[in-house]
Amino acid sequence: MPEMANRWVALAVVFVTRSSMGVQFQAIASVAPLLVSDLGLSYTQIGWLIGIYMLPGTLLALPGGVIGQRLGERRLVLVGLALMVAGSVLTAAAGGFAAAAGGRLLSGIGAVLMNILLPKLVADWFAGRELSTAMAVVLTSWPVGLGVATATLGALAAATSWRTAMLATAALAAFGLVLMLFFREAPRATAPARATLDARDVRLGIAGGFAWGCFNASLVTIAAFGPGLLIARGMTLRDAGFIVSLAIWLTMISVPLGGLLSDRIGRPTLLITLGSFVAAGATLLLPVWSHAALAFAVVGLAVGGPPGPVMALLPRAVPAARVTAAFGVFYTVFYVMMALTQPIAGFVRDLAGNPAAPIVVAAVVMAATVLGVGIFRRLEHSA
Repeated sequence: MPEMANRWVALAVVFVTRSSMGVQFQAIASVAPLLVSDLGLSYTQIGWLIGIYMLPGTLLALPGGVIGQRLGERRLVLVGLALMVAGSVLTAAAGGFAAAAGGRLLSGIGAVLMNILLPKLVADWFAGRELSTAMAVVLTSWPVGLGVATATLGALAAATSWRTAMLATAALAAFGLVLMLFFREAPRATAPARATLDARDVRLGIAGGFAWGCFNASLVTIAAFGPGLLIARGMTLRDAGFIVSLAIWLTMISVPLGGLLSDRIGRPTLLITLGSFVAAGATLLLPVWSHAALAFAVVGLAVGGPPGPVMALLPRAVPAARVTAAFGVFYTVFYVMMALTQPIAGFVRDLAGNPAAPIVVAAVVMAATVLGVGIFRRLEHSA
């Protein structure tokens, strides 16, 4: 029984720590109108400030996973959190696009190091026991962070300044750093090893990362450009942020339930496929549904099924000694999708002159999750 208590405590620490990344990522979208007016940015530049946070992952996810496997995941997580704090402070002091991009890039480097290694720490604690459930719970920390930022940072920035909102994200990352100083790794955690990925591991990491990248890029596009859609209908920044955050808050319920359902019914591929298509359809309703709060609530409930089983794909298909490095490949592809989708969505909005255009992009990207999972299953069962 003490062991069970320890693993749930470990999960709680990872949850709180990882939520700081969601808050920091969403901060730009939450204060975007103020950045446009204060720094004279276009929505394409706003998209780049959102997406550039993920850009370091395209280069650092794979070496970060290998280094973490050899030197220890927790050590690299601490380094990542320190960089997140420094990057937020630099962004808060920025006087233009270039300086803000530099701060976001530094924060993104730290977030990469933290994000690619936390799943391994959780997988060690829950090896063979409620793995989809545990992954779903820790993954909920990302939308929780997005929800906190969407619901609060816009109001905080309106009452003070967008720079204060950026500093608030630095404080949350610092709190995560303190928590991880006291984090205890699993007693049976895989010892650092020099295991080499084979070609099958790499292909599985690419396919899984594409699926996970599509799913998350879609959600982030909704969270980033949803407020603009509602502001165009006459809402204030504060009210629009609150409405969009409803979808994110509801994932606190729907995502863990999706992971639990996957563990219980043992049909993860079916759950991912149905969940992704239903979520894509619900997303397409956002621009046309007159009741905004209900529309975003439906999206929040619809996206709950896929996350847990998607994140459990690699730990179940790759040997434990190589799973950290495989997650490096996984997150490389994930970060490519996340970094590119936001500026594309911003460009489409500028081009079309329609705040609903990025939402359509989000629906298409959500549906593409099924393609990644289908390729993963085909590779998994091939020789």
